[in-house]
Formats: sequence, structure tokens, C-alpha cells
Amino acid sequence: MSNRHLGILAILLVGTILAVCAGVPAIQPTSQIAVYFSPHGGCTDAVVKKLDAAKESVLVQAYTFTSAPIAKALMDAHKRGVKVRVICDKSQWTEKYSSATFFQNAGIPTFIDDKHAIAHNKVMVIDGRIVITGSFNFTKAAEESNAENLLIIDDAQLAQKYARNWQEHLEHSVPYERPAKEQEMPLQRR
Repeated sequence: MSNRHLGILAILLVGTILAVCAGVPAIQPTSQIAVYFSPHGGCTDAVVKKLDAAKESVLVQAYTFTSAPIAKALMDAHKRGVKVRVICDKSQWTEKYSSATFFQNAGIPTFIDDKHAIAHNKVMVIDGRIVITGSFNFTKAAEESNAENLLIIDDAQLAQKYARNWQEHLEHSVPYERPAKEQEMPLQRR
């Protein structure tokens, strides 16, 4: 058995044990799971491939975002008519050009989650069935320099849970508007 298969089995086993202990249904046996590692493990290409195949919707939660290929794939999906929505960390609310500015300029609804000390999620939910998550930030450094992991899970039930969590964060997030240099940044919520 290859290391990749052993890794997937270990993840499934740990996830099942945790799910049973927490009373949460485990990942469905029909789920398809792909795992990637960086640096240079194909994480960015895997994300872009899934975004290129998106047909209906993409929900994004991102702490930071500097990957040009992933940003372009999100913009291309939006141009194809896919409903793309992005929630960023408050660190993206800056006078300088940020990922939030990029998405807003592309016409993608963009929100800032400023309720938490750090909105550290790295999640995408595609077409209500594919979940992309892991330690992998959607950044160039995550692909080229950092030790990261990325899971792509095709499971509608799991995707529904992530979409609900995305919606909960949207409810306390605020629409992104790039502050003018003379404007003060909004007060942080406590």
C-alpha cells in the first residue's frame, strides 16, 4: 500500500473515531478524498482544477490570499456565471491593495469577518458537494515554501456542514469596502 493510501486511511480512521466520540456522522463511505502536501505538492493545481470544474457555486473562507492562479480561477468561475462569494479575515481590510480589493474589483461579493481575533479558516465549498480545506493558505508561499496539507473531499453531507458554517460567518461579517486613505478603519468588534 502506498504512503498516500496509508495517509488517507489514517485520516479516515482518526476522523471516524473523532466523529463517533462527538456524536457526528462520519464521512460517507462513498466520499472521494484526495490529499496533497506542500511545498511543491500540487496543492495549487488541485484547487485550480476543482475551481475550473465549478458549475454553480463557490464559497470561500480565507485568512490570506496571494495565489495568482487560484485568484484567477475564482475570477474565471465568476465570469462563467458561477456564484462566487468570499469571506476574508479583517487583515485584508487595508488602505493597500489586498485580496479583498481584487475580488471586489472583479465583481465578486466579498465580506470581512471581523468578529474573531483571526478568521483563520482556509475553506472552499464547491457546488454544494466538494470541500477543500487544510492548513494550506491560498498563497504562493504555501505552495512553494511552507509545509502544508490540503484535503479535497467530495461529500455532499460534509459540504452542507461547511456551507452552514460559512453562512454563520457571513451573518456576522460585513461587506468589504476599501477604505479611503483619509478614512479611519472601522472599530473592531469585541
